[in-house]
Amino acid sequence: MSETAIKAWSAALGASGVAADNATLDRYARTTQVTGTRPVCVLYPRSTHEVQEIVRVAAAQGVVLYPISRGKNWGYGDMCAPTEGAAIVDLSRMNRILEVNTELAYAVIEPGVSQQELFDYLQEHQTGLWMDSTGAGPDSSLVGNTLDRGFGHTRYGDHFATASGFEIVMADGRVLNTSFGHYPNGKATHVYPYGVGPYLDGLFCQSNLGIITRITVWLMPKPDAFQLFFLSVKDEDKLTALVDRLRPMRLAGILTSAVHIANDLRLLSATGRYPWSETGGKTPMPPEVRARLRRDGGMGAWNVAGALTGTRSQVRGACAALRKAVAGLGRPIFVGDTKLALAKKVARGLNSVGLGTRLTGKLRSLIPNYGLLKGFPAIEPLMGPQWLLRNPPSGPPCDPLDAGCGLIWISPVLPMTGRDARAVLDIVSPVFAKHAFDMPATFTLLNERSMVGILNVAFDKSLPEEAARATACYDEAVDALIAQGYIPYRTGLRGMPKLVQPGDTFWEVAQQVKRALDPSDIISRGRYIPPTK
Repeated sequence: MSETAIKAWSAALGASGVAADNATLDRYARTTQVTGTRPVCVLYPRSTHEVQEIVRVAAAQGVVLYPISRGKNWGYGDMCAPTEGAAIVDLSRMNRILEVNTELAYAVIEPGVSQQELFDYLQEHQTGLWMDSTGAGPDSSLVGNTLDRGFGHTRYGDHFATASGFEIVMADGRVLNTSFGHYPNGKATHVYPYGVGPYLDGLFCQSNLGIITRITVWLMPKPDAFQLFFLSVKDEDKLTALVDRLRPMRLAGILTSAVHIANDLRLLSATGRYPWSETGGKTPMPPEVRARLRRDGGMGAWNVAGALTGTRSQVRGACAALRKAVAGLGRPIFVGDTKLALAKKVARGLNSVGLGTRLTGKLRSLIPNYGLLKGFPAIEPLMGPQWLLRNPPSGPPCDPLDAGCGLIWISPVLPMTGRDARAVLDIVSPVFAKHAFDMPATFTLLNERSMVGILNVAFDKSLPEEAARATACYDEAVDALIAQGYIPYRTGLRGMPKLVQPGDTFWEVAQQVKRALDPSDIISRGRYIPPTK
């Protein structure tokens, strides 16, 4: 059956639009998790019309499709379908920036547009607009991240909340346009996501009901003033107070960017290598080694980063309010363009006489965050997955799949209270210790009332024993979090079955919707919504 489908797809897409050779299938079967799935072929459409043809053939031949935007979903499943033998629909060749509106600050893009491509367009055309960027690297997709409810760093960090006007190919080949896009001359398609009538966009987020071929992403005018703020808190036990001090500022609208509270291990893993020689080849890291690395890097047990933007007077007022809010916990550092340039110059001078180690370490962790808070894509965060590699690649950070990284994310959502942050740590810390892993942790204040815990198990895939421990650690930690009510906001293939509870009306209704829109369960079978066949 798949051979017949491949012939039909080749006729529709051309020889270059279909790949079924072993080298290609092996590449798409790679994963940062312990095991992946192998596809039957890979399809490369260049237009919405070609996606329609792909879906029609799949429906006729009973072949499961698995669409990806650019396949950079590291730690959540990468390019792998939930099931063996799917046809991967790689949308990376659909990479047109269809419109950038500078008056209303939005861009209409296809799923193959990378963060770097949109950033370069905005810069080259001197639009005066900023985008929001994630830490997934310059080559990752904006659309793919949005549809998995990913987030970034600016005040538009919640990507799904700042998207509109979807174009979707349905399982029967029809094209659905949301917002006002289904009206021939809808004027507000790109600026008012709800349209009129039922709000359907949410059905196509973290689901498998259609293939998205176009969305609108909102952009931000460059602010008059910008200040990164950074705060190091030395005492690990001050996390509770820190969250409770920052929450009123988020509720009041003083802090508008996503605010990241990262432990020292998050910063250490993002900027360096695991100190194997100092630890005698053992994990987790001894407290004295961790304390020295923290000291040398100029960081605290907890480290807060965010941005203050607006008019100059607004930013001055926000700086004063932040200093007051965190008094007694630490002294916030505020960094703008002038101060950053001066710090770089001073660090170069100190390094020339062997005295700049601490300032250089602090800059190494600050500079990527500084750019991300302005919407600059950054490659540096891709260093984190290499943390436990025994033979890491030389040179700058690279694709974790090329480096042989093992990576599994654990991302619970929790109310924005200090007691909930402490509860999550109390649940997972013993699990990580039991399985001999350090636990990089970040709490991201994403909106005014909730935050996302970003935890991960990094491991060396070349070591079967370590990979087995990583899987056991992930399973135990996620099961414990769900049992205590801290449900992941997003998960990879291994975690999706954990989300479904027997007799849960929510998932039963989701399956009913799936059967109505995709009765043959052709699109992304098993992704979030349990299989219906």
